[in-house]
This record gives sequence, structure tokens and C-alpha cells, in this order.
Amino acid sequence: MRIYTMKTLCKTIALLFLIHQLTTTTIAQVKHQQKNDFTLTINGTSTMHDWEMKTSKIACNATFTFYEDGELGGLTLLNFTMPAESLKSERTGLDAVAYKALKTSKYPTITFNLRSATVSKQGTVITCSGDLTVAGVTQTIDIVGATQVNADKSIIVTGNKQINMRDFDIDPPAFLFGQFTTGENVVISFNLTFRH
Repeated sequence: MRIYTMKTLCKTIALLFLIHQLTTTTIAQVKHQQKNDFTLTINGTSTMHDWEMKTSKIACNATFTFYEDGELGGLTLLNFTMPAESLKSERTGLDAVAYKALKTSKYPTITFNLRSATVSKQGTVITCSGDLTVAGVTQTIDIVGATQVNADKSIIVTGNKQINMRDFDIDPPAFLFGQFTTGENVVISFNLTFRH
């Protein structure tokens, strides 16, 4: 009876060890940083003409999980901070009006902090939910990004998101004493490369 119990115990321990090995080696977490490979563009409309502002200045960190075969498995951390006045257009007059609307003297940064994320089965699409703070107002938004994992394990994420400025208590800027006004919806497009 004692020998049978010892054999059973040994089999159980071996099985538990095997399960532990399988569950701990199939997924690995890798921290990434964005380093000089970033473009964020904001496109909008007005009664005068369409407009565009761009920035490449951002501090961003992310933690991705990978399966053993190198396929992207998840995103567990993502945050970024961007100086609002790093956004530039081809018209300094537009920049000044935009900074006033964004209240940059009081709220100099735009931030995003991830709440949750899901990755498609093929690892090619990430859907994120997080808190975007603009002009001192925070809203939870969903963002979808297309992903590409390169041979050097860098990750390219691209996508766009339409937001309404009024959701962040931003009055659409006006020009020339109100003769021209901007549309309240803008499209944010991003192209970001993460490296570890």
C-alpha cells in the first residue's frame, strides 16, 4: 500500500512539474520603449481649408507578451506623454490658436494610460482601452492598431482614431474674429516603432 502511494505521489509531482513548465515557458514578457521612431498626426477641417499638425516628440513605454514561436500574444502596459506644444503645423498662426484651445499654458502635456488590451489570434491587431488626457480632461477611449513584429523583435504599431474636441471641453478654434471655424472632429493617426 505504501509503495503504491509513493508511485502515485511521484507521478503527481511529475505531472505538476510538467504543467508548470508548460504554463511558464509559453509566454514571455518583454519591455519595449519607443525611441525616435514615432509620428503622430492630427487632421481636421475648417470652413477655410483642411489642416494638419504633427509631432515626433513623445515618451512612451510598453510591455508586450510573446509566445515561444515569436508570435505577439498580448500587451500588458502602455503609457505615453507628449508635450502639447510639440504639435506643429505649417502655419504658426494655426499653432497659436490650437495651443490656446488646448490650454497648453495650464495643461502642457497630453497623456495616455492603458486600461486593457486584446490581441487578435494572429497577433496582427491590438485593441486598446485607455485613459486619454487632453487639456486637463480625461476620457476613456478605444484605439485599434495594426501590428507588425520584425525580425529584430521591434514592433510597429499603426492606426488612427477620430475624437470630438468637445468631449475634452475644447471649443473648436476660430480664425479671423470668428469668420472661419474648425470642425469639432479630428482624426489622430499614429505610426510607432517599439524597440527593446
